[in-house]
Formats: sequence, C-alpha cells, structure tokens
Amino acid sequence: MISLFDLFKIGIGPSSSHTVGPMRAAHDFAVALPGPDHALADVARLRVTLYGSLAWTGVGHATDKAVILGLAGLLPDRVEPDAADRLADTVRAARMVDVRGVAIAFDPATDIVFDRDSVPPVHPNTLQFEALDAAGEPLLVLRFCSIGGGFVVPEDEPATVAALSEPVPFDFVSGRDLLDRARRTGLTIAEIVLANEAALRPVAEVTAYLDRIVAAMMASVDRGMAQDGVLPGRLAVRRRAPAIRARLEADRFRNVRAAHEVMDWVSLFAIAVNEENAAGGRIVTAPTNGAAGVVPAVLRYYRDFCPGASPAGLRDFLLTASAVGGLFKRNASISGAEVGCQGEVGVACSMAAAGLAAALGADPAQIENAAEIGMEHHLGMTCDPVGGLVQIPCIERNAFGAVKAINAASLAMRGDGAHHVSLDQVIVTMRETGADMSSRYKETSLGGLAVGFPEC
Repeated sequence: MISLFDLFKIGIGPSSSHTVGPMRAAHDFAVALPGPDHALADVARLRVTLYGSLAWTGVGHATDKAVILGLAGLLPDRVEPDAADRLADTVRAARMVDVRGVAIAFDPATDIVFDRDSVPPVHPNTLQFEALDAAGEPLLVLRFCSIGGGFVVPEDEPATVAALSEPVPFDFVSGRDLLDRARRTGLTIAEIVLANEAALRPVAEVTAYLDRIVAAMMASVDRGMAQDGVLPGRLAVRRRAPAIRARLEADRFRNVRAAHEVMDWVSLFAIAVNEENAAGGRIVTAPTNGAAGVVPAVLRYYRDFCPGASPAGLRDFLLTASAVGGLFKRNASISGAEVGCQGEVGVACSMAAAGLAAALGADPAQIENAAEIGMEHHLGMTCDPVGGLVQIPCIERNAFGAVKAINAASLAMRGDGAHHVSLDQVIVTMRETGADMSSRYKETSLGGLAVGFPEC
C-alpha cells in the first residue's frame, strides 16, 4: 500500500511533479553534499540540468524556483509562498546559494540548464545535479526522477513508489484485493485503510493528519475565493473565483436559484483551489498539484451541501480516496508527463468519487464502481498546458473533474455495485492509453491546446 501521508502532501503550487518534486530532489542533493570524498568547502559551483517535460515546461511550472529553494534547504510543506519568492529573488541577485551555511556560486540564469534535446532514459521528468570544483570537475553528480504527486526517486532505482516495507494487516495491490478484504472482514474501505495506517503510527496521529489535510484543503478553497488579481505568467489570466462567488451569493440573496446552482458552487471550489495553485499558493497534492482542486471541491460539497456531513465522514472520504489513489499510483501513474491528464484530473476524479460515496454510506462494491466510473470517462485526456502554465485548460478541468466525481458517486449509489468494467481493468486501460499517447500530449506543451490556442 501507499500511505495517505505520502499521497496527500501539503505543499506549494503550481505543480507537484515540476515544483514539489524538484524541490525535494534539490533538497536531497543539498543534504548529500559534498559527497563521500570531499569537504563542502571544495564545492565551487553548482549546476542543475532539467530534461524532458521539466525542460519544456519548467519555466511555466516554476521548476527553476523550486530548485533554488530546495538547494537552500527548504521543503514544500514548510516554506511560506511569499518567503519563497523573496529567497529565490535573493539567490538570483547574488548568484550564490547558501547550502547548509556555506555560500556556493550558483547563477540560476546559467546554472539551471533546460535540455530540450536529450531524451532521459528512465522517466520524462528527470533532473541532474552537479557539484563542481574550482576547475569545473564534478565532485558529486546525482540524477532524480520526479514521478508525479511530489514523489522523487533516484534515476538508478525503478521509477515506481515501493510499497511500505512494514507489515500491515490488510495489504492490497488491486481493487479486487481491496474488495476481497472488505468482504472477508466486514470492514469498510476506510476502516481497512485506517487499520493499515495504524500499524505504522498511532491512530491519534493518523486522525490528526487527516484533520490537518481537511483544514488545508478548506483553507485553499477559502483563500482562492477571496484572492483577486492576475495569475503569474504571460497569459495574464485573471482570477475568476471571487467574481463567481459574488454572483452566486447575489443570486441567493435575490432568491434566484437555478436547479444546477450547487454544481456552480462545486466548480467554484475547484477553480478557487487551482487558481491558488497557479499562483504558487499553499495547496494539498491530491494526488497532484495540477489536479489539486478536485478532491477539495468534492470534500467541500460533502461538508456544505450533504445532510448528515460530519468530521468522521470527512475522514472516511480521505481514507477511501487514498486507497484508490494508491492503486493508480502503484499500478499505473499519476504523472501528466507519463500518461497525460487522465493520470492527474482523471485519478483525482476517481478518488473523489470513491471518497464521496464512502462518506455518504455506500458499500465497498458501490465505492469501487464510483471510482471506476470516475476514471472511465477521463480515459485519453491529454496534458497540454498552454504556455507551460498550469492555468489553461487545467483550472477548468478541475471543475469538470469535480462535477464528474459527484455524478459518478451518485450513479454508483443508484445501483447495487454490479458493473461490467472493474476498477482494475480501467487502471490497466489508463496505463496502456498513456503509453500509446504521443509525448506531445504529455505535459510538454508541444501539442493540443498548447499549440492550437495561440492560433485562434
């Protein structure tokens, strides 16, 4: 299993694979310096090379800023967005970075290399870090792959997330396994996940973390609905969430309420989060930054619009969603650079559909059906951010992913859980579809809307 502590991570925008992952990789490299045979004082200069999708869309995804922050010793869950911008500007101006108390020459303008020609051998999101001596000779060279959702692995290790090595009472590697555990024990999916997490740490710690994730998600919705202005980048996209909220509230006070109004609120919640993400604000990877608005939007829908919503229901939502997200992570991918947006918004929709169904009292078979429906209707979705920015079409895609998740949960709960296509089958199909997809449609901004939009 993949722990919910790994799947849901508090960080900053705009991308888990292009911002959060590279920051963690840079931090790990800084910790590893100077290497086994040298002193930190021997390091005269640092150089970072970005390959593949990181090279093509790294500027729009703030990968360069993430690398600066990681080398300076910061991690995504600990850095304040405003402080991050100030530190990055300081490093750029000084052309030096403080690594564990030692100032080392590092000019981001020339020492962060965007290599758009070399093809990385293992994963499309690959970074190389080099520590050089005064003569320009390498003292330490490390390469990492950012494999989605903020997960980072050394390039010479398999580009997958290993299962937890500690024994858990209800290990599962497929949807079929998960349903079998539920049938044999009589436990809900949320109870199964909680039992596994409790085998690794105290239950109180698990509960506290779930509550922290809920609070962070709700805060990102609230901030996004309150912040006005223009998002960073050359597209000059204006934030829409505050205006949408104002119109919805005005209609409510005038008693002008459309039948679909609740879906407008759900779309607003998702847009608010993803505008925060696009601005580099604090969000929760769920399972990625590019898809960070789907789960919070549906969670907020449950909290604000569903009768009987409770803190326990919010926790069950996230526990169940983490089980589904873990299956996609383990058996396919959640990286847009690897399988397209079906691996980001599609997986988030599947997670949210399962989580909502669980919170509303669905049985395990209905929950598995909801998760399957959520992904089935995202198969083949491309990742084609215009200008390399997580804005168009990413922000609106989160809104539609959230609405689809609610619809998927509703359809599943109208049935008895019996259906033709299983969650496992749709996971395999998503993986194979992603493998067949041209790299132009996998977070390179070389195809799709990223190319078509400027011509319109």
